[in-house]
Amino acid sequence: MREYKLVVLASGGIGKSALTVQFVQGICVEKYDPTIEDSYRKQVEADAQQCMLEILDTAGREQFTAMRDLYMKNGQGFALVYSITCDLEDERVVEKEQGRNLARQWNNCTFLETSAKSKRNVNEIFYDLVQQINRKPPVPGKASKKSSCQLL
Repeated sequence: MREYKLVVLASGGIGKSALTVQFVQGICVEKYDPTIEDSYRKQVEADAQQCMLEILDTAGREQFTAMRDLYMKNGQGFALVYSITCDLEDERVVEKEQGRNLARQWNNCTFLETSAKSKRNVNEIFYDLVQQINRKPPVPGKASKKSSCQLL
């Protein structure tokens, strides 16, 4: 069974853990508990194959930048998360088109708006990362490690 190392990155208090726990355990975590680093494993069928996802829920605080370098080195797929509170359309700070444009600039990354509370697009985050990793051709002269990125 193929394993995928996925990394969820964002500032503190954004909702990385809520999205990850919703995907792995199917529950909505509403209480904020700052994460230093949590790792989750989930077996899924993605891209027509059984696979094991190892998901790293990272620290969103600045004092853990050394750890972030390690995540970047070892991860294959990255979900970059920022908060817009998409269910409160009148209170948005980042417009949807701004997010889409940034995703296009970053090598046409996938752009999704999600909600851990309503489960909107939560599974899609992780399944899409697997698909992107599988699609990405190896870079000539480099090891066959594949990686991809997603902007949420």
